Amino acid sequence: MLPAAADEGFDWVELRRVSKSYGRVSALRPLDLRIEAGRACVLMGSNGAGKSTLLGILATLLRPTAGEVRYGALGAADGEQVRARIGMCAHSTLCYGDLSGRENLELFGKLYRVRDPKARAAELLERVGLAAAADRAARTYSRGMAQRLSIARALVHKPRLLLLDEPFSGLDRESAVDVARLLHDQAHDALMVLATHDFDAAAGLGRHAVVLRGGRLRAELRADDPLDGAALRGLYEGSAA
Repeated sequence: MLPAAADEGFDWVELRRVSKSYGRVSALRPLDLRIEAGRACVLMGSNGAGKSTLLGILATLLRPTAGEVRYGALGAADGEQVRARIGMCAHSTLCYGDLSGRENLELFGKLYRVRDPKARAAELLERVGLAAAADRAARTYSRGMAQRLSIARALVHKPRLLLLDEPFSGLDRESAVDVARLLHDQAHDALMVLATHDFDAAAGLGRHAVVLRGGRLRAELRADDPLDGAALRGLYEGSAA
């Protein structure tokens, strides 16, 4: 069971000359990046660009080969305190197939010491459009339903840092819009990093965008207003020049 977070914990996350290598292969080259609360960061790049590696390091699932990650005043030595404040939606749902959607969310709520896991589970199932399927085994869910359950799981403890790896994958356009609306509600206060190829679904979610290519930071944009799909696409395409 993770320790309960006594407070929000941090208002920024900073990577300082962070790199990651697997033998002779450099997945992430020395990178400096600062992510701030209320300025959701849209992370863009082709397959193999280093996006999942970067998210894994931010989630403390991967240890950088070099460099340092700071979560405000917290660092690597404060692992449990940091992890208690992180929510992650990865390629795997990280949910239990034999448990129902409701049971999964209540279980994770208890692990994160949420005050009322049943109420929180019910709230999120409604928000992600799974209320009617709440008591079905998760293994019977379609790809899109499983993805929505995974997003609800990542949100169950109201994380300070929300990490999302292709959250719109497997969703039809209507579901993607609903999920984007839910994430937009989180983007006002929390720190969010959203890796995606779907510029249109991510439109309006972030005021910070980053492009990785070959493990390097190739372009970065900070804006006063949320970035639309055209701005995200322009930054991404311009970084290839």
